[in-house]
Amino acid sequence: MGSAFSASRGNVAVNPQGSSMRASRNPAADMDQAGFLDALVGCVGPSHVLVGSDAAPFCTDWRGLFSGRALAVLRPADTAQVAACVALCAAQGVKVVPQGGNTGLCGGATPNDGQIVLCLGRLNRVRALDTTDMVLVAEAGMTLQAARAATAEAGLALPLSIGSEGTAQLGGVLATNAGGTATLRHGNARDLVLGLEAVLADGRLWNGLRRLRKDNTGYALRQLFVGSEGTLGIITAASLRLVPAARCVEVAFAAVASPEAALSVLDLLNRAGGAVLSAYEYISGPALQMALAHVEGLTVPLSAPAPHYVLIEFSAPRADAPLLAQLEGVLAEAMERDLVTDAVLAASDTQRAALWRLRESQPEAQQRAGATVKNDISVPLSRIPALIEQAGAACRAVVPGVRIVPFGHLGDGNIHFNLVQPEGEDAALFLTQADALMHAVSEVARSLGGSFSAEHGIGQLKTGLLEEWRGGVELDMMRAIKQALDPLGTLNPGKVL
Repeated sequence: MGSAFSASRGNVAVNPQGSSMRASRNPAADMDQAGFLDALVGCVGPSHVLVGSDAAPFCTDWRGLFSGRALAVLRPADTAQVAACVALCAAQGVKVVPQGGNTGLCGGATPNDGQIVLCLGRLNRVRALDTTDMVLVAEAGMTLQAARAATAEAGLALPLSIGSEGTAQLGGVLATNAGGTATLRHGNARDLVLGLEAVLADGRLWNGLRRLRKDNTGYALRQLFVGSEGTLGIITAASLRLVPAARCVEVAFAAVASPEAALSVLDLLNRAGGAVLSAYEYISGPALQMALAHVEGLTVPLSAPAPHYVLIEFSAPRADAPLLAQLEGVLAEAMERDLVTDAVLAASDTQRAALWRLRESQPEAQQRAGATVKNDISVPLSRIPALIEQAGAACRAVVPGVRIVPFGHLGDGNIHFNLVQPEGEDAALFLTQADALMHAVSEVARSLGGSFSAEHGIGQLKTGLLEEWRGGVELDMMRAIKQALDPLGTLNPGKVL
C-alpha cells in the first residue's frame, strides 16, 4: 500500500449501534498493512475479507476491459459494517471502490491496484413493503430481479427492468441511474427514488429513507447519490416508488420502412394509447439478423426481412383493459399509411416472451459475433433518423466494413449504437480503432444536441468525454460537490471525474 500506512492518520471510533461513524485523530494508532487487514477482519469477520486469488473475481469488469489487484475485497453484512469499513479506510488513507453485481459497462466498479473493493451483496433484505404507501424499502445488495419478485408477490411492480437484472444489485442500479425498457413510461432509476440511506466518505451514515412524495425541505440530497457511481457516498438502502402490477399486457412486433416511419408510429401510439404505452424498442435489420445467426431458438414471425423493426408493449392494471383493440387499431392505421409493412401480435405469454427475446438477445448476439464497440447515445426523438444515418456514415469512414447494429429504447431517445468488427478482421486490430469510432459517434450525437452516455454512466471508460463535453462551469460544479463530500478522494477515485 506504500504511503497509505506511513502517515499518521488516526484510529476509528465506531458507534456500537452503527448509527454514526467517524474517524478520530490519534497518531499513536497508526497501523501497518497487516494490522490494517486485521482491523478489517474485526469489522466484517475473517470469512468476508478476501485477498489474493479469492479477491481476483471481483477485480475485473464484466466486459473484461479493466482489471486491477485489490488489497482486499470486503463483504459487510449490514450498514453498520459498511460504515465501519469506510471509516477505517478513510482514517488510513486507503481508497474504496463500491461494487454491486459488477454488471456495469464502463468499468465504474473495478479497482486499481492497492484499493479496497467493498461488495454490498450481503445487504440483501427487504426492510419494508407497504402496499398503502406503495413503497419498497430494500437494501442495496438485493438484486433488481429479487426486488421485482418481492413487489410482484404483493400485487405491485417496481417499474425498472434491465437486461442484467438477475445479477445487478439495487445499489449499483441507483448509483448508475440505470434506465432500461420501462423508462418511456416510468422514468430512469432516479425517478423511482423517494429516499436513500448512504455511508459518506468519512464513514458517517446519512439516513434519508423517507417515503414522502412531497418533501420540499431544501436540497434533494438523495439525487446527489443517484448517478454518482459511488464517488460521493455508498448507497446502502433505498425507498422506492411502486406502481400497480400490470394485469393486462399486449405486445406487437412490427417491420417499419424507416426510422422516420418508426417515429410516426410512435406518434400514433401516443395519441391513441399514450397512458398504456409501456415500451417502444427499436432493432435495426442487421442487428436482428445477427441475433438470428448467433442465438439459438429465435424466430421472427413476419413474412420477410425488413430494414427496421419496433417492439411495442401496452400494459394496464385492469385485467379487462381494451388494450388489444387499441393496439390493433394503431397498427391498422400505420399499415394503411405505409409506415408498417408487416406486424404480429402475441397471443399468449409464451409468444410475448418470444418477441421480447428478439430485443433482449441483442447484447449476447453482438458479443458472440466478434469484438464490439458500444455507444450509449441519446438524442431528441426527432433527430434519431439523422443519428442513425450520420453516425453510420462516420463509422464506415473510420473502419470500412464495420458492422453497424443499432438497437435500443427508441421511445425515450436512447439508441445503443453498437459496432461489431468486420467479417474476418482481427478482433485486436479492430479494437485499436475503438476510440476513433466512439469519437465519431459522439461527435454526431453532439451535433444533434444529444448525450454520449444515456444510461451506462461514465465509470473510467468515458472520463475523457466528460471533460470534453461538460467542461467549464458544469464540470466545476461537479468537482465542487465531490470536494465537499469526499475531500480526501476516498470513494471510487478515477471514476466519473
